[in-house]
Amino acid sequence: MKRRYTIFLASTFAAAALVAACTTGGSSAPQNKMSFFITSANPGKGGDFGGLAGADRYCQSLAESVGAGGRSWRAYLSTTATAGSPAVNARDRIGNGPWVNVKGVTIAKNLDELHGTNNLDKQTGLTEKGEIVSASGDPVNNHDILTGSMPDGRASTDTSKDTTCGNWTKSGEGSAIVGHHNRMGTNAPPAAMSWNSSHATPGCSLEAFRKTGGAGLMYCFAAN
Repeated sequence: MKRRYTIFLASTFAAAALVAACTTGGSSAPQNKMSFFITSANPGKGGDFGGLAGADRYCQSLAESVGAGGRSWRAYLSTTATAGSPAVNARDRIGNGPWVNVKGVTIAKNLDELHGTNNLDKQTGLTEKGEIVSASGDPVNNHDILTGSMPDGRASTDTSKDTTCGNWTKSGEGSAIVGHHNRMGTNAPPAAMSWNSSHATPGCSLEAFRKTGGAGLMYCFAAN
């Protein structure tokens, strides 16, 4: 009788342990809830992301690498009109918000706030890994973030110059509009404090981006 009781207890404890494993250790951790980040690196070809579709795929892949791939990610990039297609505005690609960084800090509640008084700066503009992007005063200055956009989040209508690295297909000659994620700069305000439209780059290569304090990074937003 004692042996049967011992076996019963052992079986009970084993079943309890199995249930605990299934309800705790056996389940995956909660998915990353972030809906905004700055890319931690450029994919390697400067301003050539393979167009908007390639830039979106890159945002998606970085989000997936940190467990946030359940959303539809979009690069905050505009493109200018060509003979075969109309302009595309960055603000029209990213949903309606709200957007939070990897730490759960709200960047903006909606599009109006994002393009008005938002909460984006060096401390909140984190990468998908939760890292601060270096800026002026740091050993490496990467405060230039590619957008190809005007302050209102729309594409430039000035077709006399390149503002989007050939609609994100150029890695050499050309130019693109960048913003300052740290909201600081030497150019005249308000451009110096603009997160999305501060100045143009002197080229579309990684070497050209570095001349004004950039690494070919971009903003990624969850559109849903």
